[in-house]
Amino acid sequence: MKKAMTLCLSIFAVAAFATFARAEDKHDDHDHGHGHAHAELGHAAPDFTLKDTEGKEHKLSDLKGKVVVLEWTCCKCPFVVRHQKQEKTMQHTFESFKDKDVVWLAIDSTNPEHAGGYTEDMIKEWKDDDDVKLPYAVLRDADGQVGHIYGAKTTPHMFVIDKEGKLVYSGAIDDNPHGDKKEATNYVVKAVEASLAGTEVEVASTKPYGCGVKYAS
Repeated sequence: MKKAMTLCLSIFAVAAFATFARAEDKHDDHDHGHGHAHAELGHAAPDFTLKDTEGKEHKLSDLKGKVVVLEWTCCKCPFVVRHQKQEKTMQHTFESFKDKDVVWLAIDSTNPEHAGGYTEDMIKEWKDDDDVKLPYAVLRDADGQVGHIYGAKTTPHMFVIDKEGKLVYSGAIDDNPHGDKKEATNYVVKAVEASLAGTEVEVASTKPYGCGVKYAS
């Protein structure tokens, strides 16, 4: 199974690195016409209810009073592999806020038919992998409705919601898309710190990088 997963990731990586720079423009066009109200910076984040890989429901509006980080993810994406398995950017960022009023939720909007089948068991296996061990819930958005509402374009694509339920950041996890910087600026850290302090987020929007979200429609 590990050999098959490695081969799958290698094939996926070739396509991902060739196309990630175009992902934002492609999904800008794709998002229009779905008939949903889209999330807007500076406005209330749209509510949603999704189940995680353990079957537990998570409702965004229940988290009012806490800072919420949303991370769009896909375990077949090389950029996610880098940030969750190799460099563990996501885990390190989560750990820096674990004792504060911050909730981190990953959301997977990948089409269940993608790459011959993308199952919840695969997501759970990745989350629990000894080299990954995600310390936060992964929510399944199989029909992509929540992803479209938020305009999630890439994996990863990060969103930060303040204690009042307002969307205050949308974009990349950091300024290191190629992984070649010794010291990257972590935009999510800065947005969360500002939200906890009740101050304005200086950089509220950046261009996300990664694999384009593989929506069902």
